[in-house]
Amino acid sequence: MTSPATARRLWALGEPLHALIYFAAECRAAGEAAGLAGFWRTYFAFRAAPLGPVGPDVVTATFANFEPGFVARRVPAVWDAVRPAEALAARLTGVDAAVRRVLGEDWPASAEASEAAGLARAAAAAVDLPGRPLAAANAGLTVPDQPHLALWQALTTLREHRGDGHVAALLVREIDGIGGHVLAAAAGRSTREWLQRARGWDDAAWDAAATRLTARGWLDGDELSAEGLTVVAGVETDTDRLALRPWQALGDVGCDRLAELLTPIRRAIVAAGDFPPGNPIGVPDPG
Repeated sequence: MTSPATARRLWALGEPLHALIYFAAECRAAGEAAGLAGFWRTYFAFRAAPLGPVGPDVVTATFANFEPGFVARRVPAVWDAVRPAEALAARLTGVDAAVRRVLGEDWPASAEASEAAGLARAAAAAVDLPGRPLAAANAGLTVPDQPHLALWQALTTLREHRGDGHVAALLVREIDGIGGHVLAAAAGRSTREWLQRARGWDDAAWDAAATRLTARGWLDGDELSAEGLTVVAGVETDTDRLALRPWQALGDVGCDRLAELLTPIRRAIVAAGDFPPGNPIGVPDPG
């Protein structure tokens, strides 16, 4: 029977391919060519585009862990530079170029790419959408014809489905965006410096969140307390459980085969430096 550990493993294997839109030079270049100046304008336009021309409140709510002012300095200004449909086209252009560089010009037309796309699409078709805004927005997009782009889009739907569930697991424990970052740093999944820089939180906000979590008994200095360890483990367990339905639909054999196909893709992307260590996503080693 497909277990929550399978959901976690496939997330870890598939995330580097999805994350090309954040870290690959070709994706940044595609954003600039579309009229988006700078990393963060490209990030917000590319990731929010499936939702339509939404404002900063919607982006802050759905992305969940950014400082609101950090978002508002980019959104909705990005929609003055590029329409959502143009951002969607640009992100596929960037992913196409990045994949061809990392995996070779022949790989997009390979049997492996086609098989992986079919398996990932079958899983993505089974995502449960109530309460999953980012997953639903991506699931509603037209599937690209080219297998490597269809694979990327399916994995993106699946990771946003997982992320929506992760937000739910935090909310039920009354953990806000900055609180989640403080706990992640205390757990050793990332660093305070990186998370503050990448999500826009200043020292005052970080320290205030740490004070609140300490009062709840979850922090002991800069580290997790015994109770904090239990809470963080519970969040991760619930996130894996809430991400499980599409992988159950794919089945154990399909999940194992997709994992086998994604392993060399992940390895190649990491080796190429397009999924840098210490990134704020906090993806575990798939092993």
